[in-house]
Amino acid sequence: MAKLKRYVVGPDAGGRSAVLMTEATNVQESPGFFWRATLWSTREVPVDNSLADDRGLDLKSREPFPGGMLFRALEIPPDAEDKSAHRKRLLEFNLEVEQKHAPSDEDLQRHPSMHRTDTLDCIVCVKGEIYLVTDVEEVLMTAGDTVVIRGTNHAWSNRSSAPALLVGCMIDAAPAHKETSK
Repeated sequence: MAKLKRYVVGPDAGGRSAVLMTEATNVQESPGFFWRATLWSTREVPVDNSLADDRGLDLKSREPFPGGMLFRALEIPPDAEDKSAHRKRLLEFNLEVEQKHAPSDEDLQRHPSMHRTDTLDCIVCVKGEIYLVTDVEEVLMTAGDTVVIRGTNHAWSNRSSAPALLVGCMIDAAPAHKETSK
């Protein structure tokens, strides 16, 4: 899985800019399904840069804290050949990360990783290639391509033979969809 350095720059004891942290500390992985590191998170926007703690450690859920943001790296290996195992593992993952909006059966038929968050996501494909899957189309993203996802269904499908690395920010946002009672 990915190995990356995270450099956090802030004021040292003398008030000068300095590298204060050098390792990604909040890493979760499920070999064969995903690797991710929450590089930074906040509970507020605008961000309070006077806080000195490692704010990447706070967050375990898929979405940022209400009113906050998160910065994350996500490595996705090639899609699992066993579709039912892929779907089962990702449903378990949705529980682990407190997925707010459960995907429908139709969503899961489209792709096992289909999900929706109440966030504005700004994501860059840094390495490899991956398909961005929406409700109605698929787009091949390669290194350097970016996507802005505005609180709508999406999935990641890696149909290549090598992992893809995505890096981006998620910012808490008003939901794009009004919830309907069933």
